[in-house]
Amino acid sequence: MRGAAEGVAVPVVLGCWAVATAVLAGAAVPVCGAGGHAPLSGFAAPTVGVLSNVTAAEGISSSRAAGARYVEGSNVLRLASGRWLYLPAGRTVSVVVAPGDGRALRQIGQSRAWLASGRVPGRSAAERAAAARALLAMRALLRPNGAMAAGWSPGWMYSWPRDSSFACAAFAHTGHDAEAFRILRHSAATQRADGSWEARTKLDGSGPPDGRRWQLDANGWVPWAVWQWYRAAPVEGRRARLMTLYPMVGKAADRAVRSLGADGLPPASPDYWELMTSSANIGTAAPLLAGLNAAADLAREAGRPGDAARWARAARRLSAGISARFFPLGYQRTVDGRHGRDSAVTFMAPPFNTAGAGVPAALEATYRALRLPNGGLTPGDDPGAPWGATAWTPSTAFFALAWAAGGRPAKAGPVLEWVLSKRNALGELPEKVDGAGRAASVAPLAWTGSIVLLSLVALEGGGLAAPPAQP
Repeated sequence: MRGAAEGVAVPVVLGCWAVATAVLAGAAVPVCGAGGHAPLSGFAAPTVGVLSNVTAAEGISSSRAAGARYVEGSNVLRLASGRWLYLPAGRTVSVVVAPGDGRALRQIGQSRAWLASGRVPGRSAAERAAAARALLAMRALLRPNGAMAAGWSPGWMYSWPRDSSFACAAFAHTGHDAEAFRILRHSAATQRADGSWEARTKLDGSGPPDGRRWQLDANGWVPWAVWQWYRAAPVEGRRARLMTLYPMVGKAADRAVRSLGADGLPPASPDYWELMTSSANIGTAAPLLAGLNAAADLAREAGRPGDAARWARAARRLSAGISARFFPLGYQRTVDGRHGRDSAVTFMAPPFNTAGAGVPAALEATYRALRLPNGGLTPGDDPGAPWGATAWTPSTAFFALAWAAGGRPAKAGPVLEWVLSKRNALGELPEKVDGAGRAASVAPLAWTGSIVLLSLVALEGGGLAAPPAQP
């Protein structure tokens, strides 16, 4: 049954993603799950970098980062004084040491060896340097239990299934199989009994930090991540490991099937903006299509033809519903046509879905509509959304990935170049870019790093596959 009947107005609830935007802009806004308001002074300044010894992490403040640079290939920081700041093994608090300190050098060597054990994608030295920084940042944000922190600042130190799925795919396609598989095991451990996931969970996996509504898009993102991991994983032992994940995939896919209405679409729900919509949205429908296609293909790999057929039927129903309701609107945010264009149109393209009728044109039109004077993109042009003149690096990078994965490097290249040009002084990818073109909000952001890495992989390889559409 749908959460709200189509065409019936539902109050738009300001999500915590939007709360963070407004708070960092200096506004007083409602706090999720609380009855009061949160002034700007109630939030700690976001980090601009991260120290790590793999088991623990520590954020770097902007004041401490002034004049500093990472030692190449590591999360050891060379301070303006020339001394080194790092997080020793087994410690949770950083120390300042003389340059060339033996223990810090060992950590540097371990980080470089980890990078060398996989692939650092990029068509130039500059792109490879950016990719290495993104990989090291993501490794720093990944917890030993497989929880992927979105960032290392209050409000971001949680694990979102969506962000984690992108990180899994990025690790898998850069040859870091252990990290990718660890994320998937954590996703299995935090799946709810009904096959869904909370919007986010605490990093220890103990549960959600607040009462925000769960999001159905995770039921698409996680099976899609399993499919991407499986394609990139070492062949030896791959199928046996898939079978340990298969119960999670099955519960996720069956929950997605149960969500589909008579029109083949999922119900109105919060999308990746973490805002509720009044009717079905593309930010949920497209990931569910990717997930059902992925689940059906994985079921065939697992020797489960009955599951494969059931999920393939559901994927065809959902695809037909998307074609009937979203395609005529140019894949706008919602089927009621009242919420404008959405960067989630990219989820209808590779590496998520095989681009169907009208998707290439919708990508072009949406990119033009959402582009801001600073060169980046707003998540969407819904007049009720609180984005203002701030560009979001994930929303912008989505287009680089869609065009790169679809084999259009001339379109992807300039978009990716813009995103990379907005790294902060430490080389970290920020969540946002302000109206003046400056890095803003938290850095590094695992989601943006993942999208950039997948884009670079796609540009090197001439594309990146999506789960096959079901015939």
